[in-house]
Amino acid sequence: MGSLICSIVLLSLIFQGNCLGSRSPLSVFKRYQENYWPPSNECARTRRSTVSPDAQNFTINIGMPGVTPEASDSYFCISVRAPREDTYIVDFQPHASMNTVHHMLLYGCRSPFSTDNYWDCGGVQGTCQDTANIMYAWARDAPPTKLPRGVGFKVGSDAGITHFVLQIHYGDIAAFRDNHKDCSGVSLRMTSKPQPLIAGMYLLMSVDTVIPPGKNVVNADIACMYRKYPIYPFAFRTHTHRLGKVVSGYRVRDGKWTLIGRQSPQLPQAFYPVSSAVDIRYGDTIAARCVFTGEGKTSTTYIGSTSADEMCNFYIMYYMDAKQAIPYMSCMQGGNNDMFRNIPEEANIPIPVSPEEMMMMMHGHGPHTDPKVVKEDSVLQQPKREEEEVLDQGYHLEEMTNWPGADLQLGQVSGLALDSNNNLVIFHRGDHKWGVNSFDNQRIYQQQGSGPIQQSTILVVNPVKGKVLGSSGRNLFYMPHGISTDTNDNYWVTDVALHQVFKLGKNREEKPLLVLGQAFQPGSDTRHFCQPTDVAVDPVSGNFYVSDGYCNSRIMKFSPEGKYIMQWGAGSAHMHRPIQFNVPHSLAFVPDRRELCVADRENGRIQCFIAESGEFVKEIKHNEFGGEVFAVSYVPEHGGLMYTVNGESIYGQLAPLQGFMMNYSSGEILDTFSPDSQDFRMPHDIVVTTDGTVYVGDATTDTVLKFVSSEKAEHRSVKKDGIEVHEIEETETIIQAKLKPQPKAQELPNEIPQEVKKKNLVKPATPGVSPAIITTLLLIPLVVLISIAAFIRWRKTRMYGEGTEKLESSSSGGILGKLRGKGSGGLNLGNFFASHKGYSRKGFDRLSTEGSDHEKDDEEATDSETEEYSAPQPPVSSSS
Repeated sequence: MGSLICSIVLLSLIFQGNCLGSRSPLSVFKRYQENYWPPSNECARTRRSTVSPDAQNFTINIGMPGVTPEASDSYFCISVRAPREDTYIVDFQPHASMNTVHHMLLYGCRSPFSTDNYWDCGGVQGTCQDTANIMYAWARDAPPTKLPRGVGFKVGSDAGITHFVLQIHYGDIAAFRDNHKDCSGVSLRMTSKPQPLIAGMYLLMSVDTVIPPGKNVVNADIACMYRKYPIYPFAFRTHTHRLGKVVSGYRVRDGKWTLIGRQSPQLPQAFYPVSSAVDIRYGDTIAARCVFTGEGKTSTTYIGSTSADEMCNFYIMYYMDAKQAIPYMSCMQGGNNDMFRNIPEEANIPIPVSPEEMMMMMHGHGPHTDPKVVKEDSVLQQPKREEEEVLDQGYHLEEMTNWPGADLQLGQVSGLALDSNNNLVIFHRGDHKWGVNSFDNQRIYQQQGSGPIQQSTILVVNPVKGKVLGSSGRNLFYMPHGISTDTNDNYWVTDVALHQVFKLGKNREEKPLLVLGQAFQPGSDTRHFCQPTDVAVDPVSGNFYVSDGYCNSRIMKFSPEGKYIMQWGAGSAHMHRPIQFNVPHSLAFVPDRRELCVADRENGRIQCFIAESGEFVKEIKHNEFGGEVFAVSYVPEHGGLMYTVNGESIYGQLAPLQGFMMNYSSGEILDTFSPDSQDFRMPHDIVVTTDGTVYVGDATTDTVLKFVSSEKAEHRSVKKDGIEVHEIEETETIIQAKLKPQPKAQELPNEIPQEVKKKNLVKPATPGVSPAIITTLLLIPLVVLISIAAFIRWRKTRMYGEGTEKLESSSSGGILGKLRGKGSGGLNLGNFFASHKGYSRKGFDRLSTEGSDHEKDDEEATDSETEEYSAPQPPVSSSS
């Protein structure tokens, strides 16, 4: 054993000497820099498109054809034609060094200013002759930019973007004293697969701010009314020059200011995730404030393009539904003084930034993080989207086959809800059943003579044991359908036989608090319903919504007192889009987005609307639904999750009956689930708790099924190889085995089965086999590996000379010098300044809400390497 340990240590030392240099932060950064783009004689050969084997994904490379600027602050542009068919940019890979390039900007437009090989776009000539849409920016050795899953910048003729124009700002030409040719550029990773969400940029920019010399505080305010389709910000970026102290952006709705993002522009000017989930809708105001100081200045400072000028910019990266997408919007209006008197005080408080804090930011720590409690080897990582964390954990729903523990006496289960204590509320039909003879052609209920259901139709059930905690609803309903609860635990129910909607108070057996509709009288006016299916209640305003239903196919909105407000659907055109429901069967209110989602049953889709106005927001539809969507439920956890169950179509079963968990923003299916104990027959309603527990009511089998995450399911008893064990106990044993010395077999607790003991212990060597033989067999592959490493080292010395080690060491020092090199030159305000040349920005970083860091770029890269590129190194000065 001693020889084995020695061999492992020796092997580790050898590989450390050969490999560690390329794994250190400086060496990794060096590889990233030196691999950024081939030398000038390779420029033309490398700027070619590459297509993946599936021909759906490809890369377009855009770069300078080998240029040598002759003056500082030169701006060169090059145009490349975009694919004619609709395609989507999902990843930007920069190829540049901050020693050579101050910044790069990528625009999309129809008509570039020139079609020459490249042109000077810093003078009279600009970037685009028409509107130049900012699509990407790079500066200060920023790493790649990867968009969230399901989001892409759309290009092509239909999108109005037929050309890419890359603008490169060369700040200090001292980098070109050797007259080398520059080939800097960017690779666009693209897909022809339609993306459900289209990315765009909203820029708020001050154009008339004046900063007097010596003035302590100067505010630059920008505000515009938003009058487009809803947008959903997911990242923001701030930008000023040296005098900026803090920049903040807000959505203002009904006088309430909601923060989009706030940051010091003296910190790395990256795109950061928005402060919280926020949407911007028609009628909202988008506002921003930049706080400057003129202290230490002896002359007036204006907004402009040079380093002696200032800028006040707040960028919003957003996504929109693909059908209403707008790629670029801007706001340059000064803010109203009366409105900005109510801006949150945080917008006026500068964020102090010390050199130490800047260094911590570059290595992944917040500006006020105690470095003593931060791991030394941590690096800056953008927070994962919460729904990505679900996927990373291997999230999957499984049926709790032993639930409920009690025997529930149920009829056709039509509706499910949760009360404020997370107890399950079941709405069922007792001994009444909906059959082919229940209604005539005029939707009149044919079994009124049998009277109302005598059993309790509403049961409150303990979510753990399934024990009935309370019951109500006797002699009140004829054909129950949907049930919801409000913040006061009132029940809102519908009865398709009565064509009515009821509000039941806490004392369920008393007279209903509210009844809408006429008993047994279907109708289509504002005082009648026709087989209403569900109710959703706005927890803030108390307004409620009724899906009406099997006959009228409309959504009706009422005040808390039951006063009719509005309706939409029923084939009418409303708010920019015709909405045609075909049995709106279930409703889900989305409180964090103020939206209402409808399970449009026979159309096999989910439609979502702005709850206040009924304006269409988006549609979620998948082939896996198979033509029918019966019910929908929403929880705000993990960035917003939508749950649904499908049903059997009148044309036959087109897809398996199952449940779906989806990312609300993108509509992407994250998980599907179905029971193990039985098949779904008619999964009629679904409800989800905040911890992800799912209940599905099946109207054919008269059952309620409970689903939990596979992680929770591990806590139940299962049988393995015929032996019943508790999986959680086994898991804990394995973890202990990794953290502390494994006890001897006889010391293991007696209650753990012997089979489990064997799985948690290393099996001893077979009796009779000599330890010397085992050691020899283990050493043979180690010797081979050592020999290979020695040969590689010898070849390396022969090829590069004896100075290789010293060269690598000095290169690291050189890299450090590059990382601390000054940022030079001024900024070009692009399409606004200098004859609309295109807009320049300093210090762009990677934008990523996808997950940890961008995926592996090539076969040589590793996860840890890409993490090293999560942030540029701090500059010594902020001269741009």
